[in-house]
Amino acid sequence: MISEQETQAAPLLSLRGIVKRFGSFTANDDISLDILAGEAHGLIGENGAGKSTLVKIIYGLLEPTAGVIAFRGQSVRLRGPQDARALGAGMVFQHFSLFDNLTVAENIALVLPRATPLSGLRERIHEVAARYNVPLEPDREVWTLSAGERQRIEIARCLLQDPKLIILDEPTSVLTPQEATGLFETLERLKAEGRALLYISHKLEEVRRLCDRATILRLGRKVGSCDPKQESARALAALMVGSAISDIQAPAARALGPERLSIKGLSAPSEEIHGVDLKELSIAVRGGEVVGIAGVAGNGQSEFFAALSGETTAREPDAIMLDGAPAGARNVNERRKLGAAFVPEERNGHGAAGDFSLTENFILSRHATGDLTARGLIDFEKARALAQTVIKTFDVRKAGPDPAARTLSGGNLQKFVVGREILSEPGVLVINQPTWGVDAAAAATIRQALLDLAARGAAVLLISQDLDELFEICDRIAVMREGRLSAALETSDLTREDIGLLMAGVAPGDSAHAH
Repeated sequence: MISEQETQAAPLLSLRGIVKRFGSFTANDDISLDILAGEAHGLIGENGAGKSTLVKIIYGLLEPTAGVIAFRGQSVRLRGPQDARALGAGMVFQHFSLFDNLTVAENIALVLPRATPLSGLRERIHEVAARYNVPLEPDREVWTLSAGERQRIEIARCLLQDPKLIILDEPTSVLTPQEATGLFETLERLKAEGRALLYISHKLEEVRRLCDRATILRLGRKVGSCDPKQESARALAALMVGSAISDIQAPAARALGPERLSIKGLSAPSEEIHGVDLKELSIAVRGGEVVGIAGVAGNGQSEFFAALSGETTAREPDAIMLDGAPAGARNVNERRKLGAAFVPEERNGHGAAGDFSLTENFILSRHATGDLTARGLIDFEKARALAQTVIKTFDVRKAGPDPAARTLSGGNLQKFVVGREILSEPGVLVINQPTWGVDAAAAATIRQALLDLAARGAAVLLISQDLDELFEICDRIAVMREGRLSAALETSDLTREDIGLLMAGVAPGDSAHAH
């Protein structure tokens, strides 16, 4: 840990005693920090630690209940993002705010002054793209672009406003390893120009690689700062949660059982106007096995999950087999009755109904298989007891005995959604982005639960963009690209570079494209 000494140069941004309350809940409690010009400053903490609230205050999306914000030593009041941008703050959001049917240039124009002509804007885009190595084609429609290309739009339209402070929220979550390397080269160039970076990420190795200092939040309070380069990722995680993170314990060598999930020649047109068609997908998962599906977002993973869960049905019933039973034409509840369980990517609205209590959310996915109904009546007491078992087993932190799902932090709601399905003891579990946007402790809890489920004989199909996660718990890994699936290879025979090349459409070992 390092002390908070005042530097000789005036900070670009200063926060003093920032407090933000929502009713009786305090999201930020007396937070102070400085960000210097030319500095990359990490902001880390558990889900629910207050990072998102603090960033929204800095960018003018929320006003603090108390405290002072100063840019270059001058106290300011930010009434909206336009005030923050006028002072030199820009933000690259985790969730892209782009219109698919507009061009790159049109999307960028939306955040610039109204008088900006498109003709001149194209030239400016080319200049920024060349200067910062974020290649873009101004006249391409956004729906034709990969996730990495879409992020370049967010970066370019931020840079076109000439920001002095750039806030980046989980910027590598949808990038291939090669794209992430390119992003870090761009960020180092921005630092060298004297621009400050506020970097929010659950990937602590990235924080160690990029950041000069890091501020750690826990339960809404600042608990310290450090030079992340002098700390291990494990030590940073311990600072975030207040205790050491347990190692994931892989089960002892196990004999794999028969195929419990089998997909053969699965093809399906997307129901979305800019969706991805599935093309002749084939893969099998045996009991006791965890098989991973890697890929950059937007390459058919959502459509694949919908086809496996029964949200969309296959033309051929035997294109999807669950424990030997044809399931392709069956709906979600019918597949659950065959012993399958499903965890979608989007926890809010898809995995859980935000305005429903946790007990009601438990009923939503377990009413057909959990002995919760009899003669048309729901046994709420039994549902409440089972929901509490999930809450206790997966350490779901909440306010009140049975709160609405929307009141939980992202990581705690994810633990509830995952735990609800795992504790049903499914024979097959299909899970999409299980630890997306969750902190290190919650991610370790979820990954250990997946390994333990497989050790009990279940077949687990894990769709994830997190290569660390895939390599940590998967026996085999396949890559999805443009609606097609590569062969699933033994994890021990693969490297991250191999997976990154497959994600980019290049076969590992292709020397013509490997550099």
